This record gives sequence, structure tokens and C-alpha cells, in this order.
Amino acid sequence: IDFMPGQSENIDKGGTLRLGEYPCVIAPGTTMERCYGTSRISERHRHRYEFNNDYRDVLTRAGLTLSGMSPDGRLVETVELTGRPFFVGVQYHPEFKSRPNKAHPLFRGFIAAALDRAEHKR
Repeated sequence: IDFMPGQSENIDKGGTLRLGEYPCVIAPGTTMERCYGTSRISERHRHRYEFNNDYRDVLTRAGLTLSGMSPDGRLVETVELTGRPFFVGVQYHPEFKSRPNKAHPLFRGFIAAALDRAEHKR
């Protein structure tokens, strides 16, 4: 994780945020694709950090899947750890789009994975 470009010189001033809704392209065959049921999403952000691209190769070789990217391929939006029932990390805030009567797809996916694991442990 690293400061987004233009952030480090703004720290004393409070920095600037990546704020608002941004598109994301989901990689096929990933947990993210199974949760969303589509290859393109749009999610709300409120942060000033980004995935440090200097570590892309070493982390993907170690089993981290870069499962969601900005449309230009520059920003990593979502990651997954392979070989786990549900291990995802996101740059955005899924809770911003979740509602009591319509849970966010990631929350539904997490609960489904937990229920599946509990059922198979019996």
C-alpha cells in the first residue's frame, strides 16, 4: 500500500482523497466475478492510498490475484488470495452501497462462503 501520486506532498495539508464512484473491471473466474455476476462494476471510494505497483509481480507469484482493476489497468481495486474459501480485499467501501433489505454482493458472498464452510464441517 502506498500513497496515491500527489499525496505525499499534501500530507501536512490533510492530503486529497480519491473520493466518489469509480469503475472497476473484474477478472474472469474470480471470487469477485462470482459475487457480482458481472465483469464491470462501479464502487464508491474514500481513501488516499493505492496498491504499490512495485510489488505486483512478487505478490502475484506468491498467490495474490489482482481480481479488479481500473479500466486503464493502472490501479489495483480488488485482490484475492487463492486457495481460500473467501479472502478478498478491496480499495473501496462496499458498506456505502449496502442496505438492510439489499446487502452488498461482497457481504452476501462472504455469508454464503461462511455458511458453506460451516455445512461442510459438520
